[in-house]
Amino acid sequence: MAVSMMNSKAPSNDWKPYSIDENDVPAYTLPDPLLQEDGSPVSTAAEWVNMQRGKILQLLKDGEYGEILPRPDSLRFELLSQRDDALDNTAIRKEIRIHCGMENGRTIAFDMLLYLPKKASGPVPAFLGLNFKGNHNTTDEDDVQCTGYIKPGVLAVETRADQVKRWCFREAVRRGFASATLCYHDIHPDFTQSEPYSAFRLFFTPEQYPAIQDRYSVIGCWAWGLSRALDCLEHEPMINPSRIAVHGHSRLGKTSLWAGAIEKRFRMVISNDSGCGGGALHRRKYGENLSQHFEAHETAGIPAWFVRKCRDYVMREERMPFDQHELLALIAPRPLAIATATEDYNADPKGEFLAAKAASAVYQLFGSKGLQADEMPAPDRYLSGDVSFHYRTGKHDQTPFDWAHYFSLGERFLK
Repeated sequence: MAVSMMNSKAPSNDWKPYSIDENDVPAYTLPDPLLQEDGSPVSTAAEWVNMQRGKILQLLKDGEYGEILPRPDSLRFELLSQRDDALDNTAIRKEIRIHCGMENGRTIAFDMLLYLPKKASGPVPAFLGLNFKGNHNTTDEDDVQCTGYIKPGVLAVETRADQVKRWCFREAVRRGFASATLCYHDIHPDFTQSEPYSAFRLFFTPEQYPAIQDRYSVIGCWAWGLSRALDCLEHEPMINPSRIAVHGHSRLGKTSLWAGAIEKRFRMVISNDSGCGGGALHRRKYGENLSQHFEAHETAGIPAWFVRKCRDYVMREERMPFDQHELLALIAPRPLAIATATEDYNADPKGEFLAAKAASAVYQLFGSKGLQADEMPAPDRYLSGDVSFHYRTGKHDQTPFDWAHYFSLGERFLK
């Protein structure tokens, strides 16, 4: 039984969200991911992989996430520290600096925090995700180095252990998984005019910075960082490189979806409360919309996360030649998990469910059943499969309840 969200009041914002009353959702038609430009249907997995997938990927590049940044000319992984009695002597903890360089001398480096189960008998599967407040806020171990710099010498967050429950490192290790994280600010600070401190500086000169958003996005830059972290994990002998899941919450859930779409090395993709520009359908015009990511962000000092072309669709989402179910479809046939929350009104929980359901048509080409539900499920019920979904009671957050589902899916798909 679905929980009604009608007549709920939206939180006050300085931007203009759409209504969160289902009665106000307009009539809309979603683009059919299995319909080619000439009107012919895609009927096999081979046709999807060889013809249709690339066309939809290009639409999403052009209109939302931008082109894919190239690999750096050089990569080097520096072990900064190792502790063999971490997390009450259950884990091995490593802090690794990922050095990226170009032949022209430009460089950037960012630090990854990695926990490995100490008693593992062989290479283990791993979870990888970006964090908001620095590695030192994902764990209660107070000797972890601070990360998350908005510019040299200036941390975004100086406190410690603020978001331990969002990471559940102890439970990951207990269940036999490695878990790794790095701060998104160290790849591209989430502030305007931060290109000099971001990975964009590898590929562009200061004179080119104003034009970056024509072809590339901040979310794309964060996703690039996840690929470099994946490169590093592939060199860790205690990790199975073919069994790594990417995950993210909120704007980093948007990032994990794009990273999973463009980086096929990720074995499983997890989106937690990603909303607009993530797992929710644009055409429903429910709750959060693109105006937040352009007009409101500019006044708040936050960069637009999407390419400049995406601005054309603010309050005109019906003009998009794609929608988010097609982003989710790009992950097929790999396992996909979408999670949302009952009070996360602006992220449109029902729109996330409907996107996952619509993406299932592509999964079915590969013999998968996709999302096995026709109606929005009751809160706190896990729907588990190649396309998974759950609808947690509560607010915009990532919690141990969410992780319980992700670990269960990891047991099924990563082990």
